[in-house]
Amino acid sequence: MSALDSMEETLQVYKETAILYLDGVKKLVNAKCEGLEPWQIIALTVLATVLAVWLYNVIFQPESLSARIKKVFFKLLRKLPYIGTQIQLKLNNAVDDMASRFFMLKDGMSYITSLPEKGLSKSEVLQKLTEYSSLAEDHWEQGRVSGTVYSGEEDLTKLLVEVYGDFAWSNPLHSDIFPGVRKMEAEIVRMTCTLFHGGPNSCGTVTSGGTESILMACKAYRDLAYDRGISYPEILAPVSAHAAFDKAAHYFGMKMVHIPLNAETMEVDVKAMKRAITRNTAMLVCSAPQFPHGIIDPVVEVAKLAVKCNIPFHVDACLGGFLIVFMEKAGFSLPPFDFRVKGVTSISADTHKYGYAPKGSSVVLYSDKKYRHYQFFVAPDWQGGIYASPAIAGSRAGGIIAACWATMMYKGEDGYVQATKKVVSTMKFIESRLRKINGIFVFGQPQVSVVAIGSKVFDVFRLSNAMNDKGWKLNILQFPSSIHICLTLLHTKPGVAEQFVKDVEASVAEIMKNPKAKTTGLGAIYGMAQTIPDRSMVSEISRGFLDYLYSTDIPAADKTHTNGLMDHH
Repeated sequence: MSALDSMEETLQVYKETAILYLDGVKKLVNAKCEGLEPWQIIALTVLATVLAVWLYNVIFQPESLSARIKKVFFKLLRKLPYIGTQIQLKLNNAVDDMASRFFMLKDGMSYITSLPEKGLSKSEVLQKLTEYSSLAEDHWEQGRVSGTVYSGEEDLTKLLVEVYGDFAWSNPLHSDIFPGVRKMEAEIVRMTCTLFHGGPNSCGTVTSGGTESILMACKAYRDLAYDRGISYPEILAPVSAHAAFDKAAHYFGMKMVHIPLNAETMEVDVKAMKRAITRNTAMLVCSAPQFPHGIIDPVVEVAKLAVKCNIPFHVDACLGGFLIVFMEKAGFSLPPFDFRVKGVTSISADTHKYGYAPKGSSVVLYSDKKYRHYQFFVAPDWQGGIYASPAIAGSRAGGIIAACWATMMYKGEDGYVQATKKVVSTMKFIESRLRKINGIFVFGQPQVSVVAIGSKVFDVFRLSNAMNDKGWKLNILQFPSSIHICLTLLHTKPGVAEQFVKDVEASVAEIMKNPKAKTTGLGAIYGMAQTIPDRSMVSEISRGFLDYLYSTDIPAADKTHTNGLMDHH
């Protein structure tokens, strides 16, 4: 008997077996329907279908079922007469406390709530601006602020002011009227594609910042998922990934699936990511590096998953992108992370961080134009004409694009390599010195510009308070409790890094005299926030904080106020 005949016989056996099973199912259904009238069978069928659809809609939503159940439980709890009143009272007190603590004006100052009857002169406007700049009590020029300002170089600042002035009225929306801005924008994208080893089909757009770059990549992959027949697209991202991915999921009706980290390395758990992949997965995410601990995720390993499962893969290099592309030439080796890695389909990188351009510029890149097409928005039937927009904004500030282009041309490859060498060397110095301090530890193996500190002996938020008292503004992190410093060119000035280490040593030594003492101030607020099981309460306090950012009812300062909740966020 030939192999073909054997295969045909096997298929025949499978076919006969399947027919027997189907016949059995048919007999079972007929037996259950005996004695039922036709209308009853139809009614039961319709009811079962409606129930199945309802269950499907309940289970498959952007927010997980467990999260929705928890939200409903706490919502009901807050409706209980006494409990609800007490919770609301505490929330109101917390928001008011933040307002009184962080938004004081100087004596004699008030808010302007209506236009001046007659316009002010140039000198009067400049005088007002001087008063407003005096509100800042933290002098970032001294290099005591984590992140925030990445260059501050005097000659570059003068150049940017001049460039922006020349292009202040330009708008790339009108590319026919401002062709020079269009040319600069295209060149920013192409230069950045080259830095990240993009091929001839690589492309991208300039955006207003890292958040918009991330949003655009998620929007593109959502629409691609729709084209592939995925109705409920999911983002698979490490818990350490930037919150902009959560924002994208919220804005675009996607489901966010957070992947845990390796507790030792703080890298994303690749095995956990593999287990989380389903037919609804629209994109995979890694960070290079991630914001909380400065760790680069295993891009090569995740890329293999992306290729195997044919899923788009985004590398978020918003924070350190313009460092990691120069690290090899600066003498620091890194595993591949960019378009050299098969499977990486998009990258976001902020030109307004280590690209040293002014705030308001970033780039999102794609390995192929087919992905960027899903980012674009086109309204072909609008009465105002065909509307086509590359990203979220319509009109954009051409001055920002010109200033970004000017910065890249001014710095050049050599300038970026030298800056990278300074920043990464300073990071490594601080990391090595912090590891020698008893009572604290450094998270993972930071490779770029961020060093995160934790403690198993005392509440590390106490260290944040102590460093704040010494004039340092560090980032406060949660889950787990930690603080970090994001190094910039300002920290590479002579003596700054040494003073930072010295102040950490002194602060830790003082804390270790009574490691179990209670945490106060901003650190206590963060510590408390982590313990609240109803996360909607934390959101409510945060919304109250945002309300106060726009409030004009804030009182003048007294002599004891403190400042700075959002200085580094």
